[in-house]
Amino acid sequence: MHVISRRCLIEFGTNHPDVRGELNTWFHMMERGKYPSPIAIKEVFRSADIIPSDRVVFNIKGNSYRIIVKIRYSTQTMFIRFIGTHAEYAKVNAEKI
Repeated sequence: MHVISRRCLIEFGTNHPDVRGELNTWFHMMERGKYPSPIAIKEVFRSADIIPSDRVVFNIKGNSYRIIVKIRYSTQTMFIRFIGTHAEYAKVNAEKI
């Protein structure tokens, strides 16, 4: 899976060093994996939430942080739409961000 953009993960990790390692692990798992469907994502990331509009919400570092992505399964491309704390996540519309 091609993840766009790693830069936002790096920047977020710089501002939130407590989650840097988890973000790096998540990125490498996504980059090295092939996920042809939402079911394949759930097999690896059991706590991920599959939501409408081809989006997936990942819990990072327990439930402290969230990543929302939009996935094009046919091209194995993932677009990071949001990274934030659980409290920040509660303020966004995950289906539209």
